[in-house]
Amino acid sequence: MAKKRKGRQWVWSHRPLIFIFTLNTVILTLVLGGLMVGYVMLGLPDIASLKHYAPPAVTEVRDLSGRPIAYWYKEKRWPLKWDQIPDKLKQAFLSAEDARFYDHPGIDFIGVIRAIIRNVEAGTIVQGASTITQQVTRALLLSPERTWVRKVKEAILAWQIDSSLTKDEILTIYLNHIYLGQGAYGVEAAARTYFGKHARDLNLAECAMLAGLPQAPSRYNPKRHLDRAKRRQAYVLRRMVEEGYISEVEAQHAMKLPIAIREEQMERPPGVEYFLADLKKELLARYGKEYLFTAGLTIKATIDPEWQKKAYDEVMAGVERLVKRHPKDKELEKQVQAALVAMDIKTGAIRALIGGMDFSKSQFNLATQAKVQPGSSFKPVVYSAAMEAGVIRPNTVLVDEPLALPGQKPGHPWTPENFEKTYLGPITIRTALTLSRNVIAVKVAQMVGVKAIRETARRMGITAPIANNLSIALGSSAIPLIQLVDAYTTFGNAGYRVKPQMIEEIRDRYGRVIERMRPEAYRALDPIVAYQMLNLLKGVVQEGTGQYAKRLGVPAAGKTGTTDFYRDALFLGITPSVACGVWIGRKDHESLGRLETGGRVACPIWTEFMRITLKGQQPSAFVVPQGAVFLPVEKKTGEISVRDSGKGIVWEVFRDEEGPRLAPPPSEESVPTWLAPAVESGFTTF
Repeated sequence: MAKKRKGRQWVWSHRPLIFIFTLNTVILTLVLGGLMVGYVMLGLPDIASLKHYAPPAVTEVRDLSGRPIAYWYKEKRWPLKWDQIPDKLKQAFLSAEDARFYDHPGIDFIGVIRAIIRNVEAGTIVQGASTITQQVTRALLLSPERTWVRKVKEAILAWQIDSSLTKDEILTIYLNHIYLGQGAYGVEAAARTYFGKHARDLNLAECAMLAGLPQAPSRYNPKRHLDRAKRRQAYVLRRMVEEGYISEVEAQHAMKLPIAIREEQMERPPGVEYFLADLKKELLARYGKEYLFTAGLTIKATIDPEWQKKAYDEVMAGVERLVKRHPKDKELEKQVQAALVAMDIKTGAIRALIGGMDFSKSQFNLATQAKVQPGSSFKPVVYSAAMEAGVIRPNTVLVDEPLALPGQKPGHPWTPENFEKTYLGPITIRTALTLSRNVIAVKVAQMVGVKAIRETARRMGITAPIANNLSIALGSSAIPLIQLVDAYTTFGNAGYRVKPQMIEEIRDRYGRVIERMRPEAYRALDPIVAYQMLNLLKGVVQEGTGQYAKRLGVPAAGKTGTTDFYRDALFLGITPSVACGVWIGRKDHESLGRLETGGRVACPIWTEFMRITLKGQQPSAFVVPQGAVFLPVEKKTGEISVRDSGKGIVWEVFRDEEGPRLAPPPSEESVPTWLAPAVESGFTTF
């Protein structure tokens, strides 16, 4: 049998084995790494949004003078442009957070090594390795979980961002977005929060202190831990010296500068909180919370800070006078409440609003939300409806006498009475309104009908429910004060009522106008009827219950209102440029005190407030509508006089077809025609 030949036996040394193992490991690592990177990149967010960086920003509300009076926001941030950020502030953050920012491609490998060495030398973590670009990535594109997958994503995104944006753009985003404690996002918010100034006004010491916050905003908060903040500030200044941004002398000087910690203070006019609450409610309904609180809008409100302060001061002074007149009423001071609304008679812009005595105790707006009984201040609506229906004229004579009408229950008649419980017999409509005779108002309501009065009130801007009975002639239906003021604009605008408005203009974060006030006027009354009513209301000021308003010294018309047992006191009045209403009452609905009428309580407040509206204004007069003429009328009989004897004569307003007439007296406005189309007066008509 032949001998079997043995095969050749291979003997492997350790070097080839190591080479093969290493090669396989590298290949496997590259394959797995490639697969991992591919997997990660498939789930990476798009960085395109960073090219149009528009983070949540503060919406500012400013008064008519341009001063901020409110900040509304989700995140307290005022984004700045690159050239709005001071160089020393940029350098401070670069020194503290990423000194090689302008040299690395988004990931600083040298910085990682340096950080490890410094941390080992210090025996603790004194320096991080994340670049500013990585911090931007974490803040804007990634979720906050700490996983290796997120770290890989962060590195890839940082490189992509560095390739897509300029270094200045990245740093601008970082300085605007970073959280710096106390609810402040970005350097502008932090400067206002900690130092009460804009970022552009920060000194070197303050820049260094802000730059020390990102590592631990709570730990280094200068409001709570100034000593820690100072130590961190020293570190930032030292790093700035090392990076060559400042000299050692500058650093030493900055460390010695005193740090004044104070938050930005707004010069908000007193009592404006009620206005702001209503403004916010209106804008939330229009834009929604997310947009309003993040869009960075600039809202120019209609409120005039000088008018608002004057309104607050005069309301408080009027209440104080009332309380002093009744020292025995120990509850009056605690219970009394007040409201005031003043608006531009042509545009409807609300220039002053007092909604209560103290917003911190009650946020219920008595000027816009509360319904108050208007008393006799509602009578002009009744007379307007009757004059428009043609059932009365200013010289119509009615008998002021005791009156009994069917009541709610059989056998229980309703007997309206005059304030003094006296009766004057036959009197004209002018006299009835001037002296606020209740019986005549009820008779006029009977003549024209409740339905017509309610319809007239609606056209004049009164949307509150109105009772369907004759008691409305005496102001029994409660109406918000602002609606009464709105209604009175009708008399000064030749029959057009003007919608109240709180916004002059709204601009977006880029300064573009997105909304601008457009006065809205609605035809409510015939122009002649409106002017007849205006002329009658001027008589209330000249000879009637509102005589205190004569002290204003300009053409004024108005009406007082007083409810049963002196529970409510009102005065509604207008000048050629302003409509204003004042209400005084009590929370417990008790009496303000005997004889505390609208003429005694509310009219003085109205008059003293209205003085501010004349500041810097040229004297003006109410405009006479086309077709209106003045005729002399006998006060007692209402007869049109063939000649002006001067004694017992009053000039009433009629249409020009009323018959013989004389020229208007010199004391009256003598504008021959009214430039009729409302659009020529700046209105938008409907």
